[in-house]
Amino acid sequence: MTHPNILIVMVDQLNGTLFPDGPADWLHAPNLKRLAARSARFANTYTASPLCAPGRGGFMSSMLPSRTGIYDNAAEFRADIPTFAHHLRRAGYQTTLSGKMHFVGPDQMHGYENRLTTDIYPADFGWTPDYRKPGERIDWWYHNMGSVTGAGVAETSNQLEYDDEVAHFAGQKLYDLARGHDDRPWCLTVSFTHPHDPYVARRRYWDLYEDCAHLAPDVPAMAYDDHDPHSQRIFDANDWRSYPITDDHIARARRGYFANISYLDDKIGDILQILEDTRQEAIIVFVSDHGDMLGERGLWFKMSMFEGSARVPLMIAAPGLTPGRVDTPVSTLDLGPTLASFAGLDISEIAPWTDGISLLPVAAGGPRAPVPIEYAAEASIAPIIALREGPWKFIRCATDPDQLYNLDADPLERTNLARDPAHADTLARLAALSDTRWDLASFDAEVRASQARRLVVYDALRKGGYYPWDFQPLQQASERYMRNHMDLNVLEENKRFPRGE
Repeated sequence: MTHPNILIVMVDQLNGTLFPDGPADWLHAPNLKRLAARSARFANTYTASPLCAPGRGGFMSSMLPSRTGIYDNAAEFRADIPTFAHHLRRAGYQTTLSGKMHFVGPDQMHGYENRLTTDIYPADFGWTPDYRKPGERIDWWYHNMGSVTGAGVAETSNQLEYDDEVAHFAGQKLYDLARGHDDRPWCLTVSFTHPHDPYVARRRYWDLYEDCAHLAPDVPAMAYDDHDPHSQRIFDANDWRSYPITDDHIARARRGYFANISYLDDKIGDILQILEDTRQEAIIVFVSDHGDMLGERGLWFKMSMFEGSARVPLMIAAPGLTPGRVDTPVSTLDLGPTLASFAGLDISEIAPWTDGISLLPVAAGGPRAPVPIEYAAEASIAPIIALREGPWKFIRCATDPDQLYNLDADPLERTNLARDPAHADTLARLAALSDTRWDLASFDAEVRASQARRLVVYDALRKGGYYPWDFQPLQQASERYMRNHMDLNVLEENKRFPRGE
């Protein structure tokens, strides 16, 4: 295919360590395992930023938060930033989004021609942190440990209702694409909110993990004083002192999380079945925006540079891409250039201002420069950066001691080697690399300025008349099903697929 169809399935907060080479054997995920068998499986993939909006902004634009200004979950995704949806649409693709992408600001499309659902999170500046108030906890929108203590079974929830809708409309769209009324190639992004907390799952998926051997973390909870300063700030931001956590809470939360992976597997299986039933061919990408610590070290959710939070699954099934495991560290920043390569697009005019590369050479054994990660949102008091190079992970924040881990020797990141004289040369080399990429003082100043501006604007726009930025899906009811300006015979013939069988 000159311009192949593209199906992107994105999930939310899926821990990449559960995908060492596709889904772990013990996960009940038959559809994802079948997809893995025909995919290039990038075992060491990292988010651009371990938080929803900045992570997704990086995925869409191939730019780090320091370029886009999408520092946190209330930072505007500017309309002038090209995304892979813009590149594909410019080349003649029909581009559609079903589900979440956490766009903040008046532009709720960012290159997508169609959106089938609204977003699950607000589009305004209300979730803006404030570096001028270190230690401030904003109760109405910050995570808290109630997601852990409240884990369990429910047949519906805010999140389940949302993802049921996302899958339904995505399936409808695939059927519509199959009818052939639009001869353009298509890119459909289906973006779920699970397995993001709260860790609440339907009974039939919960029961799959009754005897699961993985309901306790590999690294038990550590004393607060034994954590690095940023991890301590995450504990404080999550209001850990108000929620005493028991082993049973941990087991139930992890069980609910695993159960929701199986829930997603069913939804994804339905979508892939429709693709097969309608005889459509497409490149398939499976990815998450960031991970979840799942109680490792006592940490939950994201916001951390540790593996559970920063590492994500990435699988790509495409003609010409050999199925198999790829161990070279890569980034979600690389998806845009990779999709451009598949579609035969030249994006060189924007490439100097992006941070990703095409993964096609990497999948064939080629190198990738050290993978950058940034974080400048809640629970931080200054920007945090990280580099993953070979076995090494280097983490730096102007306010905190450096961290250095050898992930080959220490995959659970138990031992910080930054002060070990035996690794001084490695530390110095990675520190120098970070200094060539980042000016942390300027980065910090830009974040602070952005926060201050947004807090003023948000306060002003919530007074008096209020015009929401949230995407409002429109249904033209008078153009659906059968109406009197339509020919019934033509309508029924056009809507049937396949015809003549």
